[in-house]
Amino acid sequence: MPDNITKLSFEDALSELEKIVRGLEGGQMKLEDAIAAYERGAALRQHCEARLSEAEARVQAIVQRSDGSLDMKPMDQDVND
Repeated sequence: MPDNITKLSFEDALSELEKIVRGLEGGQMKLEDAIAAYERGAALRQHCEARLSEAEARVQAIVQRSDGSLDMKPMDQDVND
């Protein structure tokens, strides 16, 4: 994945991906431009999925104790423990 994509925030990557999708749906791009846009869009999608997975793992690591306080659960433990 290109460095310029890995440095994007989730929101910026998603915004760019949405622009690419709109451009491809418009059907006005030359073939080579459409292929390049599709390739970048695939890389952006992969980046967004990775960012979402990271966020999900962080959220799942937060557990509530019986007294109502929050604690961090080790990432290697099952969430249902």
